[in-house]
Amino acid sequence: MIIMKMIVGLGNIGPQYDGTRHNTGFMVVEEFAKKYGISIKTRKMNAKMGSAFVNGQKVLVVEPTTFMNDSGIAVKPLMSYFEIENKDVIVVHDDMDLPIGKIRIKDKGSAGGHNGIKSLINNLGTEHFSRIRVGIAHPDKNNTVVNYVLGRFSKSQLPEFKIATDNAVNALEDWLDDVTIPELENRYN
Repeated sequence: MIIMKMIVGLGNIGPQYDGTRHNTGFMVVEEFAKKYGISIKTRKMNAKMGSAFVNGQKVLVVEPTTFMNDSGIAVKPLMSYFEIENKDVIVVHDDMDLPIGKIRIKDKGSAGGHNGIKSLINNLGTEHFSRIRVGIAHPDKNNTVVNYVLGRFSKSQLPEFKIATDNAVNALEDWLDDVTIPELENRYN
């Protein structure tokens, strides 16, 4: 039996959220999908998805169509339907605790205040799933968290964000090549 791996990008669905900091997960998986000619269009179980073989590895690329705070409602049923284990899932999401341009990879952990991750933990019943955290930095004093995460990157921030996106796509490729999470942490953190 072919083991399928699942790449999940977190974000909010709808044109008003396109390009916002909170849609970083969507932007990264869309870059990955574009590179491999994967169309993320099929709708199933509260998600948009596409699949392909990448480096001989069957991969499902998923964008939940729930709002960010209910991401787990989409991911858990897909994992069950496709019989995908936690070890074969990696989640890409925004992280305010990292500067723009930086990524961090980890194989488990708390939600750290991220409601999308909190929903995944609640629905999967575990903190044991891999993730790529992509830095979006903290808002300044003049901005609320909500306005900041739902805002877009400035022109001056885009080059740094592109570096982070490229590194995250490279990390996803390495993960599909069965590079272990500790090795990925050493390579990219």
